[in-house]
Amino acid sequence: MTAVPPDQGDADEPLPSLLHRRWQAPPADWLTPERSEKRRLAAAMRAVIEQLDTTSASGNELAAAADELERIALRFRTKPHDTQYEGYRETANVGADLHASFDRSPLIGLANPLAPPLRLVENEGVVRGEVTLGSAYEGPPGCVHGGFIAAVFDELLGATQSLSGTPGMTGRLTVHYRSPTPLHVLLTVEGRITSVDGRKIRTGGTLSAGDRLCAEAEGLFISIDPTLFAALKADRDERERGRHSRPPGSDGF
Repeated sequence: MTAVPPDQGDADEPLPSLLHRRWQAPPADWLTPERSEKRRLAAAMRAVIEQLDTTSASGNELAAAADELERIALRFRTKPHDTQYEGYRETANVGADLHASFDRSPLIGLANPLAPPLRLVENEGVVRGEVTLGSAYEGPPGCVHGGFIAAVFDELLGATQSLSGTPGMTGRLTVHYRSPTPLHVLLTVEGRITSVDGRKIRTGGTLSAGDRLCAEAEGLFISIDPTLFAALKADRDERERGRHSRPPGSDGF
């Protein structure tokens, strides 16, 4: 996708156009030292998750690691926090950094340790991507849990439907599991829009391991009024302010 500086553009640019721009790669100078280090920290945490899931370390080794991670968690607990959608205006137009929320996505975010991460690119109306799912995503022995396959499709088809120019939210996602999806193997995905009928955007996608089709999906997305997005953000911000005002440890973190 063509790079567009995240902090540039018409202040009155409509939300659908801006959400599509969110899927475009940021310019090289967007990756500040802080953002780069956040991505590196997230990658290290992914490595911890992968090793922890399969380790046979002793109780003492696990206790020492837990002590260290608890100290790190407390250190971050005392730092300022923002939200994934920082910068969204009350009108639901965006005047700030869309790529920051993109970087923190639970599926594609390089700064989110929960993300595999899934990597997506768009070319001539088709969204293609690659992802490798490790031990933490295991369902059947040696295979990816079906719920994570559905999540990958939701992200893939969510990116795809944004190409319509009137993007919305998932109304229905139907996944057809064709064959077991292996862990620790590079998986390829592909999504495209199949039809647009008023507010209804229909999409279809595939997930494969090499030449083997593992799953297919159809997604129905419903275009939304931008003011609804603004209302969702306002409600989320209020909950976050309450959560971060509580003493450390009162919510389990």
